[in-house]
Amino acid sequence: FERLIEKVVRDMKRGDMLAFVRTRHRSRTPRILLLGPPGSGKSQQARLLAEKYKMLDVCCDQLISSAAADGSSLGEKIQSYLDDEQPAPDDLVLQVLERHLSQVDPRRGWILHGFPRDLQGALRLQETQHQPNRVFFLELTDDVCVERISLRATDPVSGERFHAVTRPALSSEIQNRLETRPEDRTPTVTHTLNQCRTHTAALQSVYPDMVLIDADQDPHSVFEALESRLNSV
Repeated sequence: FERLIEKVVRDMKRGDMLAFVRTRHRSRTPRILLLGPPGSGKSQQARLLAEKYKMLDVCCDQLISSAAADGSSLGEKIQSYLDDEQPAPDDLVLQVLERHLSQVDPRRGWILHGFPRDLQGALRLQETQHQPNRVFFLELTDDVCVERISLRATDPVSGERFHAVTRPALSSEIQNRLETRPEDRTPTVTHTLNQCRTHTAALQSVYPDMVLIDADQDPHSVFEALESRLNSV
Protein backbone atom coordinates (compact mmCIF):
# COMPACT_ATOMS: atom_id res chain seq x y z
CA PHE A 1 0.00 0.00 0.00
CA GLU A 2 2.81 2.42 0.91
CA ARG A 3 4.52 1.75 -2.46
CA LEU A 4 1.25 2.48 -4.24
CA ILE A 5 0.96 5.82 -2.42
CA GLU A 6 4.56 6.68 -3.33
CA LYS A 7 3.85 5.93 -7.00
CA VAL A 8 0.72 8.12 -6.96
CA VAL A 9 2.69 10.98 -5.42
CA ARG A 10 5.50 10.64 -8.01
CA ASP A 11 3.06 10.55 -10.92
CA MET A 12 1.02 13.55 -9.85
CA LYS A 13 2.05 17.05 -10.86
CA ARG A 14 2.51 19.50 -8.03
CA GLY A 15 -0.61 21.46 -8.95
CA ASP A 16 -2.66 18.28 -9.14
CA MET A 17 -1.30 17.20 -5.80
CA LEU A 18 -2.31 20.46 -4.14
CA ALA A 19 -5.77 20.24 -5.65
CA PHE A 20 -6.07 16.65 -4.44
CA VAL A 21 -5.08 17.58 -0.90
CA ARG A 22 -7.48 20.51 -0.79
CA THR A 23 -10.30 18.32 -2.06
CA ARG A 24 -9.61 15.53 0.42
CA HIS A 25 -9.62 17.94 3.35
CA ARG A 26 -12.62 19.98 2.34
CA SER A 27 -15.08 19.75 5.22
CA ARG A 28 -18.78 19.25 4.70
CA THR A 29 -19.48 20.57 8.18
CA PRO A 30 -21.49 23.78 7.64
CA ARG A 31 -19.35 26.86 8.16
CA ILE A 32 -21.83 29.58 7.30
CA LEU A 33 -21.07 33.23 6.67
CA LEU A 34 -23.99 35.67 6.81
CA LEU A 35 -23.39 38.96 5.03
CA GLY A 36 -25.68 41.92 4.50
CA PRO A 37 -26.24 45.56 5.44
CA PRO A 38 -26.86 46.55 9.07
CA GLY A 39 -30.45 45.85 10.01
CA SER A 40 -30.88 42.98 7.54
CA GLY A 41 -31.36 40.46 10.35
CA LYS A 42 -28.05 38.60 10.35
CA SER A 43 -27.96 38.18 14.14
CA GLN A 44 -31.52 36.91 14.32
CA GLN A 45 -31.09 34.42 11.49
CA ALA A 46 -27.79 33.19 12.94
CA ARG A 47 -29.52 32.57 16.25
CA LEU A 48 -32.37 30.66 14.58
CA LEU A 49 -29.97 28.50 12.57
CA ALA A 50 -27.83 27.81 15.63
CA GLU A 51 -30.84 26.79 17.72
CA LYS A 52 -32.30 24.43 15.13
CA TYR A 53 -29.10 22.82 13.86
CA LYS A 54 -27.08 22.94 17.11
CA MET A 55 -24.39 25.05 15.49
CA LEU A 56 -22.31 27.78 17.10
CA ASP A 57 -23.54 31.36 16.71
CA VAL A 58 -20.37 33.42 16.16
CA CYS A 59 -21.30 37.08 16.56
CA CYS A 60 -18.10 38.98 15.85
CA ASP A 61 -19.30 42.14 17.61
CA GLN A 62 -19.96 40.21 20.82
CA LEU A 63 -16.59 38.47 20.59
CA ILE A 64 -14.86 41.83 20.26
CA SER A 65 -16.78 43.26 23.25
CA SER A 66 -15.89 40.23 25.37
CA ALA A 67 -12.24 40.36 24.34
CA ALA A 68 -12.04 44.07 25.16
CA ALA A 69 -13.26 43.34 28.69
CA ASP A 70 -11.10 40.30 29.47
CA GLY A 71 -8.07 42.27 30.66
CA SER A 72 -5.63 40.66 28.23
CA SER A 73 -3.07 42.61 26.22
CA LEU A 74 -5.11 41.89 23.10
CA GLY A 75 -8.23 43.13 24.88
CA GLU A 76 -6.49 46.35 25.90
CA LYS A 77 -5.52 47.03 22.30
CA ILE A 78 -9.10 46.48 21.18
CA GLN A 79 -10.50 48.64 23.98
CA SER A 80 -8.35 51.58 22.86
CA TYR A 81 -10.16 51.56 19.51
CA LEU A 82 -13.58 51.17 21.12
CA ASP A 83 -12.86 54.11 23.43
CA ASP A 84 -12.29 56.24 20.34
CA GLU A 85 -15.50 54.85 18.79
CA GLN A 86 -13.44 53.22 16.06
CA PRO A 87 -13.76 49.65 14.75
CA ALA A 88 -11.01 47.25 15.75
CA PRO A 89 -8.62 46.59 12.82
CA ASP A 90 -8.84 43.32 10.93
CA ASP A 91 -5.68 41.82 12.40
CA LEU A 92 -7.03 42.15 15.95
CA VAL A 93 -10.47 40.89 14.95
CA LEU A 94 -8.93 37.84 13.29
CA GLN A 95 -6.86 37.06 16.37
CA VAL A 96 -10.02 37.03 18.47
CA LEU A 97 -11.95 35.05 15.88
CA GLU A 98 -9.25 32.42 15.35
CA ARG A 99 -8.76 32.01 19.10
CA HIS A 100 -12.49 31.40 19.51
CA LEU A 101 -12.98 29.04 16.58
CA SER A 102 -9.87 27.01 17.39
CA GLN A 103 -11.60 25.94 20.62
CA VAL A 104 -14.67 24.65 18.79
CA ASP A 105 -15.16 20.97 17.99
CA PRO A 106 -14.34 20.81 14.23
CA ARG A 107 -17.33 18.51 13.74
CA ARG A 108 -19.66 21.24 14.92
CA GLY A 109 -20.85 23.81 12.41
CA TRP A 110 -20.91 27.54 12.97
CA ILE A 111 -22.53 30.71 11.67
CA LEU A 112 -20.33 33.80 11.46
CA HIS A 113 -21.72 37.33 11.16
CA GLY A 114 -20.27 40.80 11.68
CA PHE A 115 -17.04 40.01 9.80
CA PRO A 116 -15.73 40.43 7.15
CA ARG A 117 -17.06 43.81 6.12
CA ASP A 118 -14.88 44.49 3.09
CA LEU A 119 -12.56 42.91 0.54
CA GLN A 120 -9.46 43.06 2.72
CA GLY A 121 -11.22 41.36 5.62
CA ALA A 122 -12.60 38.64 3.34
CA LEU A 123 -9.18 37.93 1.86
CA ARG A 124 -7.61 37.80 5.31
CA LEU A 125 -10.29 35.37 6.49
CA GLN A 126 -9.59 33.12 3.49
CA GLU A 127 -5.97 32.85 4.65
CA THR A 128 -7.01 31.27 7.96
CA GLN A 129 -8.09 27.72 8.76
CA HIS A 130 -11.67 28.89 9.17
CA GLN A 131 -12.92 29.68 5.68
CA PRO A 132 -16.71 29.60 5.27
CA ASN A 133 -18.11 27.01 2.88
CA ARG A 134 -21.62 28.48 2.62
CA VAL A 135 -22.13 32.22 2.15
CA PHE A 136 -25.46 34.05 2.21
CA PHE A 137 -26.15 37.74 1.62
CA LEU A 138 -29.33 39.17 3.16
CA GLU A 139 -30.63 41.85 0.79
CA LEU A 140 -32.54 44.85 2.15
CA THR A 141 -33.14 48.43 1.00
CA ASP A 142 -31.47 51.30 2.84
CA ASP A 143 -34.78 52.80 3.99
CA VAL A 144 -35.86 49.57 5.66
CA CYS A 145 -32.42 49.15 7.23
CA VAL A 146 -32.58 52.59 8.85
CA GLU A 147 -36.13 51.96 10.08
CA ARG A 148 -35.15 48.66 11.68
CA ILE A 149 -31.98 49.95 13.32
CA SER A 150 -33.79 52.88 14.95
CA LEU A 151 -35.55 50.28 17.16
CA ARG A 152 -32.35 48.50 18.15
CA ALA A 153 -30.47 48.79 21.46
CA THR A 154 -27.53 47.06 23.12
CA ASP A 155 -26.95 45.73 26.63
CA PRO A 156 -23.67 47.37 27.78
CA VAL A 157 -23.07 44.51 30.23
CA SER A 158 -23.30 41.52 27.88
CA GLY A 159 -22.92 43.24 24.51
CA GLU A 160 -26.12 41.50 23.42
CA ARG A 161 -28.41 43.29 20.98
CA PHE A 162 -32.16 43.63 21.39
CA HIS A 163 -34.93 45.00 19.19
CA ALA A 164 -38.11 46.69 20.37
CA VAL A 165 -40.28 44.59 18.04
CA THR A 166 -38.51 41.39 17.02
CA ARG A 167 -36.41 40.73 20.13
CA PRO A 168 -37.38 42.72 23.24
CA ALA A 169 -35.27 42.63 26.40
CA LEU A 170 -35.87 39.64 28.65
CA SER A 171 -36.41 41.68 31.81
CA SER A 172 -37.09 45.23 32.98
CA GLU A 173 -33.59 45.30 34.50
CA ILE A 174 -32.01 44.72 31.09
CA GLN A 175 -34.48 47.07 29.39
CA ASN A 176 -33.56 49.94 31.74
CA ARG A 177 -29.85 49.71 30.98
CA LEU A 178 -30.09 49.36 27.20
CA GLU A 179 -28.17 51.91 25.17
CA THR A 180 -28.17 53.05 21.57
CA ARG A 181 -24.69 52.48 20.24
CA PRO A 182 -23.02 55.30 18.28
CA GLU A 183 -22.98 53.10 15.18
CA ASP A 184 -26.77 52.67 15.43
CA ARG A 185 -27.50 56.38 15.13
CA THR A 186 -29.05 57.41 11.82
CA PRO A 187 -26.15 59.51 10.38
CA THR A 188 -23.67 56.74 11.17
CA VAL A 189 -26.00 54.07 9.78
CA THR A 190 -26.40 56.00 6.53
CA HIS A 191 -22.63 56.25 6.17
CA THR A 192 -22.22 52.54 6.97
CA LEU A 193 -24.85 51.60 4.40
CA ASN A 194 -23.04 53.59 1.72
CA GLN A 195 -19.83 51.73 2.56
CA CYS A 196 -21.65 48.41 2.57
CA ARG A 197 -22.99 48.98 -0.94
CA THR A 198 -19.48 49.86 -2.10
CA HIS A 199 -18.00 46.66 -0.67
CA THR A 200 -20.73 44.23 -1.76
CA ALA A 201 -19.39 43.65 -5.27
CA ALA A 202 -15.88 43.11 -3.91
CA LEU A 203 -17.14 40.56 -1.39
CA GLN A 204 -18.95 38.74 -4.17
CA SER A 205 -15.66 38.43 -6.05
CA VAL A 206 -14.23 36.55 -3.06
CA TYR A 207 -17.39 34.48 -2.62
CA PRO A 208 -18.69 33.89 -6.17
CA ASP A 209 -21.14 31.23 -4.93
CA MET A 210 -22.72 33.67 -2.49
CA VAL A 211 -26.50 33.13 -2.30
CA LEU A 212 -28.74 36.22 -2.23
CA ILE A 213 -31.69 36.10 0.18
CA ASP A 214 -34.56 38.60 0.21
CA ALA A 215 -34.54 39.90 3.80
CA ASP A 216 -37.53 42.23 3.32
CA GLN A 217 -39.86 39.57 4.71
CA ASP A 218 -40.90 38.41 8.15
CA PRO A 219 -38.07 36.60 9.99
CA HIS A 220 -39.73 33.19 9.62
CA SER A 221 -39.92 33.52 5.82
CA VAL A 222 -36.28 34.61 5.66
CA PHE A 223 -35.32 31.61 7.79
CA GLU A 224 -37.24 29.26 5.50
CA ALA A 225 -35.43 30.71 2.48
CA LEU A 226 -32.07 30.20 4.19
CA GLU A 227 -32.98 26.67 5.20
CA SER A 228 -34.05 25.66 1.71
CA ARG A 229 -30.81 26.90 0.17
CA LEU A 230 -28.71 25.48 2.99
CA ASN A 231 -30.21 22.03 2.58
CA SER A 232 -29.81 22.11 -1.20
CA VAL A 233 -26.03 22.52 -1.02
